[in-house]
Amino acid sequence: MEQNIPESIDEYILQYPQEIQEILKTIRKVIKESAPNAEEKISYRMPTFVLNGNLVHFAAYKNHIGFYPTSSGINNFQDELSGYKTSKGAVQFPIEKPIPYGLISQIVKFRVAENQSKVEGKMKRNNL
Repeated sequence: MEQNIPESIDEYILQYPQEIQEILKTIRKVIKESAPNAEEKISYRMPTFVLNGNLVHFAAYKNHIGFYPTSSGINNFQDELSGYKTSKGAVQFPIEKPIPYGLISQIVKFRVAENQSKVEGKMKRNNL
């Protein structure tokens, strides 16, 4: 499916059928609630949330929603993600199954804390 490169997450979501739009809107809402200070942007042609560096990306595909919480997000939630297809930094949530919004929230909160910890570590090193 050939798509124009969206300039905003709203534009990205509007490219999809209504049922997919609802899933994408809910994922966006869950991420915003889990990381209220994060900024939205399009990166790698995907909706992206940034706070002290990239937090997560997500994207719609024909049969699944791709969620990209980096390798640490995948590794830290291996057990919870065991029922899904995963790779080093991604997980695929099949469209025909319920999307695990609570798990997405937990992963986003983990990524927020992880990025914050990295910033604090850099600050400590720079002050020594």
